Amino acid sequence: MSIGPVQLIVLGFTHPDFHGEVIAELERLRASDAVRVIDALAVYKDPDGEVEVEHLSNLTTEEAVELGSKVGALIGLGIDGEDGAQLGAALGSVAAADGIRLFDDGQAWDVLSEIPDDSAAALLLIEHHWAVPLRDAIARAGGYRLTDGFISPLDLVGIGLVSAEEAAELDEFERASSAAP
Repeated sequence: MSIGPVQLIVLGFTHPDFHGEVIAELERLRASDAVRVIDALAVYKDPDGEVEVEHLSNLTTEEAVELGSKVGALIGLGIDGEDGAQLGAALGSVAAADGIRLFDDGQAWDVLSEIPDDSAAALLLIEHHWAVPLRDAIARAGGYRLTDGFISPLDLVGIGLVSAEEAAELDEFERASSAAP
């Protein structure tokens, strides 16, 4: 296959204080060829729940033109106002006519509803280049992905992978960043 496993990661920010660290780390991963950021959006929700979207990316201009706004298409968010919504609807109609159904109601993930009012989120659609050889070896052995998910550091204590202190520090670090003024 020509594309590695793809994952949508949604990161919340109560009071974003960006200094270029996140983009720098994504650039480092890209340079190492471990991952490719296919698309990235910053979503801001005001206190009334109104959404503002900014397109972020470390793609080259050519890649951005080729891929378009894939996160917006995945989560049903029309980028560029009415024109973007119309384009998304047109692409969805073509897919449906071809018998492609992305999600049924039981599988739908309402990403926007999970973003609290008066906060922000970064939505990263990432291709895992590192996993291509592993995925292909699994497929050659007759295997396939059943499910996946990130495991909380607090859950790792129970299996002895991290200490309670390490998990508490990680959890506190995450919570402190979400509660910062």
